[in-house]
Order: sequence, then structure tokens, then C-alpha cells
Amino acid sequence: MVDGDARLCKLMADLFASHEFQLTAVHDGMTALSKGMEGGHDLILLDVMLPMMDGFEVLRRLRESRIHTPVIFLTGRTAHRDRIAGLDAGADDYVPKPFAPHELLARVRAVLRRTDQIPAAAPVAVEVGKIRVDPRRREVWKGKNRIEVTSAEFDILDALMHSAGRIVSRDRLAADLCRGELTSSYRFIDVHISHLRKKLESGRQPLIRSVRGVGYLFVPPEEHES
Repeated sequence: MVDGDARLCKLMADLFASHEFQLTAVHDGMTALSKGMEGGHDLILLDVMLPMMDGFEVLRRLRESRIHTPVIFLTGRTAHRDRIAGLDAGADDYVPKPFAPHELLARVRAVLRRTDQIPAAAPVAVEVGKIRVDPRRREVWKGKNRIEVTSAEFDILDALMHSAGRIVSRDRLAADLCRGELTSSYRFIDVHISHLRKKLESGRQPLIRSVRGVGYLFVPPEEHES
């Protein structure tokens, strides 16, 4: 956990310990960046307003260095533009302060399930046109080129490609990938869809199409001509 409030960090450490999580706290951005680069953490809870380096910059540098540890912003900056900036930087979730402790635990578990769960059956890679998702390695490929995606982007794309050519509702994506207030979940999904479109750019027609008021569908490349 990265937060300038040492008392809050102690309270969170006690809370997480009671649910069999071990929490280590640091209190400034430079130390957070150094610890993040070392790896070995399952997830980072990151405040935005930090001494020495703000949380957005910490995350940006981690992602530039290809450190893909899941990150949840936990911050008092609740403006819509701040939430978008956090997701743009590569965060997996954004939790405003004040927060309900058990909601935070639920969000942490949800992110860890997305990144670490091992299904009972062997995961199956899906390939549609030049795009391939590999659930076992959690990798996305376009032809011979690997595309860097966040864990949330991977899960959204995996869900859409498994239903290629069929509409996947925003409600289903929100239920599978998000926790909390539904409108915030919709915004979370919309931001990641926008990022995926840019990363998967395929000429004039996007591979991921919006169906107004319903959801999204992944369109097989051959259907672009129809």
C-alpha cells in the first residue's frame, strides 16, 4: 500500500491481516516506484497525492518498465477526470475515499481473481483473424506481434472474442469484471474498450463495435466487408 497517511496504512494492514493478506506500506512516490520495480507483490494499492512523486507518475513509470502488477488507486481525488486519468495510466480499478472496508476487500479479490485465478479446466486460446488471446499466459497477439494490455483490457477482450460476432452486454461485462456502482463500472469498461480499439487498430473499421444502449461485439475481420 502506498499512502502518505501512516495511520490509515496501519488500519489497512490490520484489516487485511484479518483476511489472510499481508500488507506492506510505504509513504512516498519514489519509494513506491523502487519497491514496485523490485516486483514480488500481488497487487498495489496506490494513492494519487504522494510526496516526491504522484501516484499517476508512479504507475506510468511502472507500466513503461513493463511492470504489470495490478494496481488499484485508493484516493481522495474523486473527480471524473481523475478516474479517467487513473485508468488511462494503466490502473485496474479506482476506489474513492472514504471507502467501505469490505467493499475494498471485494475489489481486491476481484482484481486478484482476474489476474491470478487458475480455472479447473485448461484455458483455451482463441484466435479470430489476426488477433489471438492466450488465457494461460494472459497474452494478446496480433499476427506475430505481442500487444501490451492491462489485466482488465485482457479480460474484456477475452470475453468479447469468446463471443465473437455476438453482442456482449455492458451489464455482463460489469458483473464479470467490476464491483460497485453500475454507472462507474460502465465508465470503467468504456475507457478500456477505447484503449483496446487503439491497440487493435484495424484500418477504417474497429474490431470492437458499440451497440448503442446494449453493449459491444467483436467483429471477425471478414465481416467488415459485409
